[in-house]
Amino acid sequence: MDATTTSGTPTIQYRNIDQSITTAIVVATPLPQPTFLRQQRHCFGDSTPGEFPLSANPSVVLHILTACDFDPQDLAKLEASAIYLSMLFFATCSFFSQPANYAPDFELSLSELAALDMCQKRAIFKPMTTEQRQDFKQRCGGSWKLVLRYLLAGEACYRREKSQAIAGPGHSIAVTSKGVVYSFGSNNSGQLGHDKTEEEWRPRPIRTLQGIRIIQAAAGAGRTMLISDCGKVYAFGKDSFGEAELGVNGSKMVAAPKLVESLKNIFVVQAAIGNYFTAVLSREGRVYTFSWGSDGKLGHHTDLSDLEPHPLLGALEDIPVVQIAAGHCYLLCLAFQPSGMSVYSVGCGLGGKLGHGTRTDEKYPRLIEQFQLLNLQPMVIAAGAWHAAVVGRDGRVCTWGWGRYGCLGHGNEECELVPKVVEALSDVKAAHVATGDYTTFVVSDDGDVYSFGCGESDSLGHNAGNDGQGNRHANVLNPELVTSLKQIDERVVQISLTNSVYWNAHTFALTKSGKLYAFGAGDKGQLGIQLATNQTQRGNPERVDIDLS
Repeated sequence: MDATTTSGTPTIQYRNIDQSITTAIVVATPLPQPTFLRQQRHCFGDSTPGEFPLSANPSVVLHILTACDFDPQDLAKLEASAIYLSMLFFATCSFFSQPANYAPDFELSLSELAALDMCQKRAIFKPMTTEQRQDFKQRCGGSWKLVLRYLLAGEACYRREKSQAIAGPGHSIAVTSKGVVYSFGSNNSGQLGHDKTEEEWRPRPIRTLQGIRIIQAAAGAGRTMLISDCGKVYAFGKDSFGEAELGVNGSKMVAAPKLVESLKNIFVVQAAIGNYFTAVLSREGRVYTFSWGSDGKLGHHTDLSDLEPHPLLGALEDIPVVQIAAGHCYLLCLAFQPSGMSVYSVGCGLGGKLGHGTRTDEKYPRLIEQFQLLNLQPMVIAAGAWHAAVVGRDGRVCTWGWGRYGCLGHGNEECELVPKVVEALSDVKAAHVATGDYTTFVVSDDGDVYSFGCGESDSLGHNAGNDGQGNRHANVLNPELVTSLKQIDERVVQISLTNSVYWNAHTFALTKSGKLYAFGAGDKGQLGIQLATNQTQRGNPERVDIDLS
C-alpha cells in the first residue's frame, strides 16, 4: 500500500499481522507535524479499526509489548490502569483490555497475547499441545499472564535454561548456557558419566550427551541426574533413587547417562536428590517422588529399590509447584497461586526443619504458615541437610531448623522451629540463597556474597591469607561478607555448596559472565583445579578452567 495519498498528504501504512514488523518509533528533531487521515480499512474481516491508528494493526503494539519483556504484573497493570502511553501514540490502557481481533485467539486482550507470546519462547512450553496449554493455563489460574509468571519464577529459582554449577558430594557438574555438561571429581560409582570409574580433576564434557541440550542438573552421593529441554531425565552413578548416602551393599551402577524409562511420560523440569529419596517436578508443577516410602513418609509405601515415580499426594495435588528442594529426609515445595507464593514441607521434622513449630514428621505436604505472619512472599527456597532458608520478594532472608555452628545466621546455635528473619542482613536485599551441611550462603541483588555456619574444609571462603592457610576453619554465627569473592571483581549470580552430612564440603561461585570459581575441599578433584601435592583443600576462590557462558 502506498504511504501517501494522491494529494501528497501522508497516511498511516497498515500491515497484516503475518508480516514482520520493521517500523521503529523514532524521536527526531522537531519537524512540521503532518495530519494523519483516519480511513476505514477492513484489515481483519468485517472488524472496524478503533479511533487511533494502531488499533487497526495491533501487531505493532504486540511486538512492542513482547520485545520489551514486560513483567506479568506490568501487563496486568496495562489492563487495569488509565495511564496514557506516549510511546504508543497516546493509546489509553483500556485498549489493552479489549479483544485483539486476530489469531491465535481473537478474544484475548493484547496483554494476554503478549504474555502468551513470551511463554512460547520458553523451551518447556513450546512442545505443549493446544489441549495441554489450556489445561496448564487453568492450573495456573486461568490467565496467560499467570502462566508466564509461573515460568519466570521457575527460571529464577534454579537457573533453568541458564548456565549452572552443582557442588555435589565429592563430585561436580557444570552446565553451559548452551546445555553442554561437564563433570569432574569422585567417580567410584560412575557418577561423572564418562563410562568409567576413575577420578577426574579436570572438567570434561560428557560426550554421549552430544546433541542433547541439558537445562537442569542435580547431584547426590554417587549419583547424577540431568534434565533435557525435552523434559527427558538421564541418570548415572548408583542405580537407585532411594539409596542412603553411605551406600547399600550390592547396589548396581551405571557409568554413562541412561534415560530414566519410568519418567518418559512425564515432562520433567527439575530434580532434587535427598537422602533416601529423589523428587522430580513436572512442567505443570506436579511433584513425584521415588523411594523412602516406608511407613508412608511421603504419602506412599515403597522400598529403596523402587524405580517408579509416585505423585506427591495431599495439599499440593491441585496447586502447581515452582521449585523443589531436598534435604536430609525432607522436601520443601515452593507453591504457586494467583495470590502469591507459599512454602510446603514434608518428611522428617528432626531439628524443626519442616518449619511448623514442632519436631514431628509430616507424611503429607503441609503449609508453613509463618510466612504469612511475617508478611513475606517466598521467592526462592533452599533445603540444607538439617536447616532450610527462603528469600522473600522484598529481599529478606529467613532461616529455620537445626542451628548448629551458627548456620541460621542468628548469632547462636539454637534451633528455630519456624522461619525467622535474619536480622543481620536487614540492610541487604537478597536474590539467591544456598544451603549445605550446616552452612548457608546468601547472594545480594548487586552480587555481594555472605556466608555463615560451619567453617570446616574452607567452604565458607573467610579469613584465608595470601598463602591460603589463614584462620579459615572458624565457625561463623552471623552473616559475613565473603571478601575473597568481592576481590574477583565479578558479579556473582549463583552459589552452590555441598549438601551432605558425610562429605567434606566445597563451594562454587558462578558469575554473570559465565566464569566459575571454586574453593573448599578438593581431595577428589571436585574443585576442577589441580591441587599441590598433599593439598586437599583450597581457601581462596580460584578460577576453574571452563567457560559456562
